[in-house]
Amino acid sequence: MAVDYIRYDILTQEAMRGVVRTVLRDAATKGLPGEHHFFISFDTRDPGVKLSARLRAQYPEEMTIVLQHQFWDLTVGEETFEVGLSFNGAPERLIIPFAAVTGFADPSVKFGVRFTAAGEGSEPADEIISPATTPAPPPAPEQEPGTAGAALPKPATSEQAPEGTDKPPGAEVVRLDRFRKK
Repeated sequence: MAVDYIRYDILTQEAMRGVVRTVLRDAATKGLPGEHHFFISFDTRDPGVKLSARLRAQYPEEMTIVLQHQFWDLTVGEETFEVGLSFNGAPERLIIPFAAVTGFADPSVKFGVRFTAAGEGSEPADEIISPATTPAPPPAPEQEPGTAGAALPKPATSEQAPEGTDKPPGAEVVRLDRFRKK
């Protein structure tokens, strides 16, 4: 296999994190349109993640939050975002670096993306989940009615490629020669 000196996996991951940043900025300034809502998973071990000791003890590795009806003070910067949520009636302020985000989904339009840390295996550093393979969001844990900060278990990943192939199901290989002028 050829060595990828350009590191398309890292470039793609950075671009998709930019999509998440843009979507959150729009939500911070305009609110959530229509039925849009977000499931955001992040690595709680990341040194830039700021959350209460109670939540860190409850979610020592990964946590998923839901931005839907009740969240406040969503602030989005270049490297981090901050949001206020309620967990079992207790208000919390979370600061999450985009580099700590491990997954983002908007189930209303069946869009999702999973991120992995650079260097985890030889696979590309992110996985775009297509509408056909977007997992259903996990059921919310029991919490007080009207709370928005639901911490959820790690979402499932999309279906695997058929055995013996290294391309996703339904993918078509297109040669660039087909488009070159002769």
